[in-house]
Amino acid sequence: MPPPADIVKVAIEWPGAFPKLMEIDQKKPLSSIIKEVCDGWSLANHDQYALQHADSSNFYITEKNRNEIKNGAILRLTTSPAQNAQQLHERIQSSSMDAKLEALKDLANYSRDVTFAQEFINLDGISLLTQMVESGTDFGDMLSFTLTAFVELMDHGIVSWDTFSVAFIKKIASYVNKFASDISILQRSLAILESMVLNSHDLYQKVAQEITIGQLIPHLQGTDQEIQTYTIAVINALFLKAPDDKRQEMANILAQKQLRLIILTHVIRAQRDINNEMAHQLYVLQVLTFNLLEDRMMTKMDPQDQAQRDIIFELRRIAFDAESEPNNSSGNIEKRKSMYTRDYKKLGFINHVNPAMDFTQTPPGMLALDNMLYFAKHHQDAYIRIVLENSSREDKHECPFGRSSIELTKMLCEILKVGELPSETCNDFHPMFFTHDRSFEEFFCICIQLLNKTWKEMRATSEDFNKVMQVVKEQIMRALTTKPSSLDQFKSKLQNLSYTEILKIRQSERMNQEDFQSRPILELKEKIQPEILELIKQQRLNRLVEGTCFRKLNSRRRQDKFWYCRLSPNHKVLHYGDLEESPQGEVPHDSLQDKLPVADIKAVVTGKDCPHMKEKGALKQNKEVLELAFSILYDSSGQLNFIAPDKHEYCVWTDGLNALLGKDMLSDLTRNDLDTLLSMEIKLRLLDLENIQIPDAPPPIPKEPSNYDFVYDCN
Repeated sequence: MPPPADIVKVAIEWPGAFPKLMEIDQKKPLSSIIKEVCDGWSLANHDQYALQHADSSNFYITEKNRNEIKNGAILRLTTSPAQNAQQLHERIQSSSMDAKLEALKDLANYSRDVTFAQEFINLDGISLLTQMVESGTDFGDMLSFTLTAFVELMDHGIVSWDTFSVAFIKKIASYVNKFASDISILQRSLAILESMVLNSHDLYQKVAQEITIGQLIPHLQGTDQEIQTYTIAVINALFLKAPDDKRQEMANILAQKQLRLIILTHVIRAQRDINNEMAHQLYVLQVLTFNLLEDRMMTKMDPQDQAQRDIIFELRRIAFDAESEPNNSSGNIEKRKSMYTRDYKKLGFINHVNPAMDFTQTPPGMLALDNMLYFAKHHQDAYIRIVLENSSREDKHECPFGRSSIELTKMLCEILKVGELPSETCNDFHPMFFTHDRSFEEFFCICIQLLNKTWKEMRATSEDFNKVMQVVKEQIMRALTTKPSSLDQFKSKLQNLSYTEILKIRQSERMNQEDFQSRPILELKEKIQPEILELIKQQRLNRLVEGTCFRKLNSRRRQDKFWYCRLSPNHKVLHYGDLEESPQGEVPHDSLQDKLPVADIKAVVTGKDCPHMKEKGALKQNKEVLELAFSILYDSSGQLNFIAPDKHEYCVWTDGLNALLGKDMLSDLTRNDLDTLLSMEIKLRLLDLENIQIPDAPPPIPKEPSNYDFVYDCN
């Protein structure tokens, strides 16, 4: 007979004593359990003791987290968090350097535990650490452990960042220059600066005064990728929190300091792989850079603004090179208006009389006009060729340059998500955008030439405009998925994706996903679908057995902890546990400390229904994080919270967990896999019937024979 659900069998250690095996009743108060343990070892003052996990985490057990204790866990009896915090508070003020160093090392380790952190903060421990930093007497390991403890304590979100003095900020900022050779101090100093900027508007202003881009740039030119990651993170934080009017100014400073070229040389093209964290920071920088275009994208053209109208005149002048303008006599004014109208029609504007009206829609607003002028000035030959080529075609076959440019700019803004905040989990950066100072404009120039080429290949007319735009979008998206390393490589990828090639790809995909609608095929599908679903289910469960590494997202992303979860081969238990770093390959079951029997799982919830998504905070509101979140609910209030590394892993895990619970697998991935496998299976079964028309109705059943004399009785 299985033990009651509220009873947990554990081993408890005490230094110098033989470990004690005991059963913990989860219904009893924790203080009663600790008293019982203390009595067993004849220890007085049980209120000065506590239980903690005996693994590498050393986290204290409290009434809040006691449900996480599993059968077979090893616990340790130790001094209470309050007493431990008091002792460490005294020890870090020791006059002995060796004792102080050891105390700071212990403090850095214990500060990861929120229970200890709360007690230490109650003793005004944060102020003590900041005073130690401000005094400037500690160096080397001592300073490194002090900063580590500070970072860990602040990470719990108990203390507001607004409470720190300018002296402390100046000291931390000075370490960024002073300790360039001491990696651990530099790392923590950069992490503190980033957190200050992200968590407090007042501190952003103070940090921005103390640290300059010029001071950060040298750290990008080193070889340590982690330091480079922290450095870009600080730059991103300063960029993100800068007021709108300062953001463009900061972008100009980054351009002057050649940040893009330094990142390209020392990070993207360095002879080493880019890890996920660096990829995320590069993605954030890419998004923030493109978001500078939002202002122009959302600005309507003012038809009365002469400076803006002059840009349109300039486009006309470059295209048609009007050397002689008619005189301003009344007759010639009419003649000139007529000539302008004709030229604006050739330029492909919708409003031939007043093309300024074409730029009143937002998005893309004035950004489209900026792109057109850039193309006309920097790729003049291509611009003139496109305009003249189209103006020589008959009206219905011309590719309208003006209208095309406006719609293309709008499409590119959608593809690059201009104006949207960066995702907390995405690391989808494109190396080619770091190869040019005006990468968006160059991107547009390549794509407008592609659009003109595709228009000719499709032999399109004005009615086909939307169809052409759909094909161009597909060409661009397919080329971007290959992550070209330069704009030239992107251009050559597009050359290979001609309209004919797109048709072939579409045809191939249509054949692979062909929807057989005849009744016999539908019946065959229905018959073999359970087999396919069972195959998908087994694949999902096998993936759960292999396991996945998940991140524990917090306010300071680069200090994320990793944890691993996998299903036991017999599909009865989920093994999970924290990891120090992202693993290479599978993590064995025996190295994962915690277990959750599948039989205890009550439900699997996703998105906004997850407990960790109901908490307050900017991170929790992020749409992409919401789409990757799921939780396992077990017992009365137990929960295991996940944020999948990507959509594929999210689908695999939610499908697998639903399969374990005997529920339907409803993810997009299952739907796609089912369609693909069903299509393949049907095609295999119909190979012998190639080129044979399958009738919609089955052949008629013949009449019964007059007698059954031909039947042979085997008996």
